[in-house]
Amino acid sequence: MQKYSVNQYSVSNILNWVQSKEIAIPEIQRPFVWDSSKVRDLMDSLYQGFPIGYIIVWRNPNVRLKNGTSAEGKKVLIDGQQRVAALCAAILGQKVVNKEYKEVNINIAFNPIKEEFATQTPAILKDSEWIANISEYLAIEGGKISFITEYCKINKIEDRDDIEVRIERLASIKDRSVGFIELEHDLEIDTVTEIFIRINSKGVVLSQADFAMSKIASNEEIGANLRKLIDYFCHLARFPEYYKEISENDLTFGKSGYLEKISWLKNINDDLYDPNYTDVLRVAFTKKFGRGKMADLVSLLSGRDFETRTFEEPIARKSYKQLEEGVLEFVNETNFKRFVMIIKSAGFVSPALISSQNAVDFAYIVYLKLMEKAAKNDGSNKLIDRLVRRWFVMSVLTGRYSASPESQFDFDIRNINKQGVQKYLEEIEETELSDIFWNARLVGELDKSIITSPYLSVFFAAQVYRNDKGFLSNTVAVRDMIQQRGDIHHLFPKDYLRKKFDSRNDYNQIANFVYAQTEVNIRIGNKAPKDYFKDVLAQCNGGKITYGTIQDMAELKKNLKAHCVPESVTGMTIDDYSKFLEERRKLMADKIKKYYKAL
Repeated sequence: MQKYSVNQYSVSNILNWVQSKEIAIPEIQRPFVWDSSKVRDLMDSLYQGFPIGYIIVWRNPNVRLKNGTSAEGKKVLIDGQQRVAALCAAILGQKVVNKEYKEVNINIAFNPIKEEFATQTPAILKDSEWIANISEYLAIEGGKISFITEYCKINKIEDRDDIEVRIERLASIKDRSVGFIELEHDLEIDTVTEIFIRINSKGVVLSQADFAMSKIASNEEIGANLRKLIDYFCHLARFPEYYKEISENDLTFGKSGYLEKISWLKNINDDLYDPNYTDVLRVAFTKKFGRGKMADLVSLLSGRDFETRTFEEPIARKSYKQLEEGVLEFVNETNFKRFVMIIKSAGFVSPALISSQNAVDFAYIVYLKLMEKAAKNDGSNKLIDRLVRRWFVMSVLTGRYSASPESQFDFDIRNINKQGVQKYLEEIEETELSDIFWNARLVGELDKSIITSPYLSVFFAAQVYRNDKGFLSNTVAVRDMIQQRGDIHHLFPKDYLRKKFDSRNDYNQIANFVYAQTEVNIRIGNKAPKDYFKDVLAQCNGGKITYGTIQDMAELKKNLKAHCVPESVTGMTIDDYSKFLEERRKLMADKIKKYYKAL
């Protein structure tokens, strides 16, 4: 059975639906990113009678109200926001929100003599040949003949036939047909996504969070500002300098009280956790609703009763309220700052060490759940920190959210709600972080050549946690090197290894990496460990300082141990490389194990 309809509607029909709010447009789903030339080209395409692509909407279901009557669902814009915004700007004269979050006009001019469209400029405003703003002309209800007469008189045009045809043709762009696809409300999100991908020539993929954000925007009571709260938070987390523009240009949002909730971001420059709106929705929804599948959020915001399969207004109202509470918990200054501090306290001091955003998201859910429990039972802050750290590192080590994250989120939150965080975590540790994991699987995972490996990131985090110094250094910490984007050095230099190995998989082994200062890396060059350690040993016995800053054998041994480098490396050559890797993997796995147990 066909679950969608394909029709042709005039531009004026679509704009009327927008004005009457029959079509819900996410106000700032993304700022208007088209430049004025693209708006100009869109107007020219309509003028020429060219197609401008399909607009796709997904109809909200009809919901039953408390009095027993039914309210017809609005059409939620799924694809075509930029085009619809461009039509509203050029034809209706409405302002758009640009990349700087400022409301601006995009005025398009038309020259009937040359049959050209252009972005309005000061020169065009002074040139009588141009209709400087087509929206003003298109707004004229009557008297278009007198407009044409006046235009021809000013420009001294005697034969007005062509001009009359062209100006009337300009007016007809409101009557041009646009492809309009309306999807039925009961389609599954995966089906909607597939339809979108097949129709959209750019191959853009919509996420379930996109649909959720569109649903949020369709709510007249809190939808628009709640959506802005999510969008603005994500934007300010990356670009705090935009706070001034938002506060000055979106007065409606400011009056809502939401802006005050995120004003603290204007003074934040930390980029460890810069969430996007998917992250915000996922955390807020999973924590507040006890579910992990975003499709369920879309259904709940529509008012779905999962048992009766009907749509009820009270369910929708309650769902919006719960989501609002969840989002406010997410953006709360105390919650966010303390959570980031906890992740940093586990040694993850840089975004470069974060290999899984999903792991960060669920760790935040764990934190919020624990804080909720603590508020009720006066729980220990120390225990909260420990459980959040361990959950996060556990999920990274096990790749818990790398495949089918929504299903895993759903599974984990249900078990947490049944057992509590601590008991459920202990159960996971017993089954997934057994001796077999530490002694076999983890060692095997370190037998890789991926510098972005999550296991290497955890190893470096363990070094930060232990406040280890850089390779052959007793002054500069690994923490500082990571935060300052220091060098990751090959213990067996890659140029040296190329004498025997052709593949990057050989010389870029995880167990061949350490953090070292740039000058140490440069001085070592392509020397064998046996050769450069000869000088290191000499400087530890009163000789010339050549590599790093260590001048004592005890300190050297301590440094090698911190980097899990076997002391036998001091006499190794290329023939010992495989043996070295094998030994170091075991030492690295052991360090990670001890680090985890200490969290």
